[in-house]
Amino acid sequence: MSPTETAIFSARARIIERRVLDAGQQILKLHAPRCAAAAAPGQFIHLRCDDRLPLRRPYSILSADVESGAIEILYKVVGAGSRRLAARRTGDMLDVLGPIGNAFAPAPARPNLLLVGGGVGIPPILFLAARAHDSANYTPLVLMGSEVPFPFEVADSALPFAGVAADARATMAALERRGIAARLASGRGFAGCHRGRVGDLARQWLAAASPATLAATEVFACGPAPMLEDIACLAARFQLPCQVALEEIMACGVGGCAGCTVAVRDGGPGGPGGPGGRVAMKRVCVDGPVFDAHRVFS
Repeated sequence: MSPTETAIFSARARIIERRVLDAGQQILKLHAPRCAAAAAPGQFIHLRCDDRLPLRRPYSILSADVESGAIEILYKVVGAGSRRLAARRTGDMLDVLGPIGNAFAPAPARPNLLLVGGGVGIPPILFLAARAHDSANYTPLVLMGSEVPFPFEVADSALPFAGVAADARATMAALERRGIAARLASGRGFAGCHRGRVGDLARQWLAAASPATLAATEVFACGPAPMLEDIACLAARFQLPCQVALEEIMACGVGGCAGCTVAVRDGGPGGPGGPGGRVAMKRVCVDGPVFDAHRVFS
């Protein structure tokens, strides 16, 4: 699993399936064969929700199936674009650009992947967990947090997750069936979930891990900025590499408008993100969305 550089395909993608979930969440499955064949965890598509809307909307890729040519996205209905998208029906055609951006790139020397997703940042984490598990070269451990009902079937886990508090027993049923250990967190008091932030669970696992386990661990995260900063600080405390997929509002999605820039620090005397490093503005759409967390949150 190495960084993926792909062409950005433009296509009319057909809606295969639309699943309506709690709290205004929906999963859309699209037939987009070239995008599905090229997509990697962390990348996104730029989608025209309605021909009457001039700007596209970016959505992280939840899954990509090469055989069927299908990709899935998870989104929440919050504005004009997503409302128009929610009104589309099976069989409708959508204009799609993708896959866009770089991808998560786990290091072979660190086969333990601690994957942390929050809210709408959950899709790329699930995509990475599936690809890592299928590769048989990595062991994904998944932590997810949400303040609305989780957009998937929840079950009690029988798989161990060393160091994590006993009150966190809920997992994603689909991951459990594949043998991928996962735990859930929420401040809303959902049954079986840790009551608090998903970073609490990451902190518990890292604090309980042996030096040998930590030496073989890399952290990956996607979610709201405060969560990403918390995870980046945790990774720095335990001296672990950490990659984050950033979420930004964007207009063009292909690097032309520079409307989604973020400050990224180059390596200084203290290494990546260290003091004295030069700060450069990077475009989340094409320079990212995946960045070294220590260069962004330093």
